[in-house]
Amino acid sequence: MDFSFLILLLLVAVLYSSVGHGGASGYLALMALWGFAPETMKPWALVLNICVSLIATIQFLRSEKPNWKLFLFLIAGSIPAAYIGAFIHIEQELYKKILGGLVLFQSVRLLRLLPLNSSFDTETPKPPVALLVGATIGLLSGMIGIGGGIILSPLLIQLRWANMKQTALISAGFIFVNSFSGLTALSPSIEMLSHELLLALAIAIVGGILGGWLGSTKLNQKAMRITLGVVLLIAGAKLLLG
Repeated sequence: MDFSFLILLLLVAVLYSSVGHGGASGYLALMALWGFAPETMKPWALVLNICVSLIATIQFLRSEKPNWKLFLFLIAGSIPAAYIGAFIHIEQELYKKILGGLVLFQSVRLLRLLPLNSSFDTETPKPPVALLVGATIGLLSGMIGIGGGIILSPLLIQLRWANMKQTALISAGFIFVNSFSGLTALSPSIEMLSHELLLALAIAIVGGILGGWLGSTKLNQKAMRITLGVVLLIAGAKLLLG
């Protein structure tokens, strides 16, 4: 790993954790550009995701009260689905283009259509709906090696299930449990991880701490909306362009 890769890894961790994301899509894009082996990319991304999303969860818990009912129903559907999805193989270019298109669509809506102050009344969905949404995102997350935050976050906002900071908190916890579930299914791949993972992990942890602090205490609702929209725009473009 060269210096430029580590700097970009730090920036990805800061930007994603500031909105409650683990950053797996960004890590995967960086590793693809730097020529990492495919069998290494998925477990690496999940390990980094687990650490950064856990830090973001702790940071946001200090300043935001979670909607436990919504969170628990979402992960009740997502955890087993993410585990199952990790065993499903799909052609790499196809899943990148499908996910990239979805993320770009959501980012455009987030940047242009939501009110600037992102202030609106929220309503917790019925349990079967939350379970279905969680399971669907969890399955897709397990298949492609992400935590699902880039899909869950815009859905929570557009469906008015959570405000911006609640979305960041719920997404961070959602990413953590899904990444852990997916990594459990990939346990044989852990043997392929080199000692370089420790350095990447240290960089990601620093970025996660800084980004979580910025997102939970320093950025207002408008800034978080714009930041999240930019994060999703970058992630979608990277997935589509490879």
